[in-house]
Amino acid sequence: MLIAVVGLGLIGGSLAKAIKYNTDNRVLGYDIDYNVLLKAKLLGAVDGELTDENISQCDMIITGLYPETTKKYIIENADKFKKGAIVLDTCGVKEYVCDDMWETAKKHGFTFVGAHPMAGLHLSGFENSEVTMFNNASMILVPEKDFDIRELETVKKLFLSIGFTNIQMTTCQEHDKIIAFTSQLAHVVSNAYVKSPNAELHKGFSAGSYKDLTRVAKLNENMWTELFLENRDNLIEEIDCITENLKKYSDALKNNDAVTLKALLKDGRECKERIDGDYRD
Repeated sequence: MLIAVVGLGLIGGSLAKAIKYNTDNRVLGYDIDYNVLLKAKLLGAVDGELTDENISQCDMIITGLYPETTKKYIIENADKFKKGAIVLDTCGVKEYVCDDMWETAKKHGFTFVGAHPMAGLHLSGFENSEVTMFNNASMILVPEKDFDIRELETVKKLFLSIGFTNIQMTTCQEHDKIIAFTSQLAHVVSNAYVKSPNAELHKGFSAGSYKDLTRVAKLNENMWTELFLENRDNLIEEIDCITENLKKYSDALKNNDAVTLKALLKDGRECKERIDGDYRD
């Protein structure tokens, strides 16, 4: 296939490298920063530049853009896409993107599939992209209800060939609800945690717990602001839930209530064991 990757940042750049290095597909790339494209060509991450002239030849187009920019790009270029082409996004929210893109796809004769690779770093940009980014990772796919099974098999085959070992199928609503907990809340908590007055004093007093809990505090505020607002109802629900739970611990400490505190800690441990067992992320 001829595959285009639009946006050669951390995820787009990693996808381009993984497809180019691990498959026989040809890869065309585009980035708003032309220097990034030149670097991608120099490193062999892409075969050439995606242009208005060759976009109609692409069998698959994958966007590595923010949600709003993704929608804008697809709508503005929909009439240039090859009839029957498969177009995928990689956004961290789905309901905001997919409903509009499915409608656009129907009007212009291509197939849109929502996609969310569950992999990444707290860093950004092509310079941090990795060919091994998706090794043993999960790919979430959100197809339209009446999707063509053959097209979905093409998508699954590609992602399995570049390192993904789990392909998860879901709906927009389920995706956004679960991602609010597994990803977005974690970023909020981490970002808030480092605002303690004692954070400046942690060196020499911190180990794995501090590193694990603060890793994603160093986030891209532009991207995450957009993602949080586009999934705000689900994220508010998760923030309110953890706030209520934290208050129970605080109240037990204020009341010097060892019985309640021990019960809360035991309940949390048992929740983790019941949910994940020996699972390690």
